[in-house]
Amino acid sequence: MVPISLEFFPPKTPEGAAKLRAARQRLYALGPEFCSVTFGAGGSTQDGTLQTVVEIMAEGQPAAPHLSCIGQTQASIRERLAAYRAAGVRRIVALRGDLPSGYGASGEFRYASDLVAFIRAETGDHFHLEVAAYPETHPQARSPQADLEAFAAKVRAGANAGITQYFFNSDAYFRHVDDLHKMGVDVPIVPGIMPITSSTQLMRFSDACGAEIPRWIRLRLQSFGDDTASIKAFGLDVVADLCEQLVNGGVPGLHFYTMNQAEAVLGLHARIKSA
Repeated sequence: MVPISLEFFPPKTPEGAAKLRAARQRLYALGPEFCSVTFGAGGSTQDGTLQTVVEIMAEGQPAAPHLSCIGQTQASIRERLAAYRAAGVRRIVALRGDLPSGYGASGEFRYASDLVAFIRAETGDHFHLEVAAYPETHPQARSPQADLEAFAAKVRAGANAGITQYFFNSDAYFRHVDDLHKMGVDVPIVPGIMPITSSTQLMRFSDACGAEIPRWIRLRLQSFGDDTASIKAFGLDVVADLCEQLVNGGVPGLHFYTMNQAEAVLGLHARIKSA
């Protein structure tokens, strides 16, 4: 089985925190390489990110905070880096991030490559840096080639590896990696995997982030209506098959977007292991 990593988001309530702790304990049985914790637009959950990262590390697991630079200043990023170093963090997921509503300017960083370069200038090789990759092209990219160039710029600035936006077409991933290899970019690019547990949630996320749901999957999900059990069973089949294609194709790992839930990821992992 390839290495796996897990992504969580900072809980907003004490109940959410308790549920996340329980989910993490179940998922640690999979032996994740690291756990990443997301970071809200404009830094809206940055304290929650650090708190969750510190908890995960106290539970004996490596943790990687997401760090987005839109709306940030060099001083605010420097302060955040110092807090992460003080907490013992050695890995960061460095992102541009989305501009939150009400922000008139983008701050002192325009691109994730600027953030990566700044982290390297400030902290040398202290942090292992993951960055985002988009097999189906970032929704705001001028063109597919411009998107490839943007990823290459992040690697030139000092990124160690990529984690992709989720997708359901393995050909898109393999083509993306091939195109980057042709440009001389050979860092590991780990596919991001989104379990399917709710059709409305998946449609909403995918419309927002530009991930394509193939028509046949969309139609099958719609045909199940509110039949949650059928949606989950179908989702398990589809995503397990995708993971098998990726593993058989030699991916360096799988990064699961857990949505702070354990059940779907455990089911996927069991299916892949037994394949």
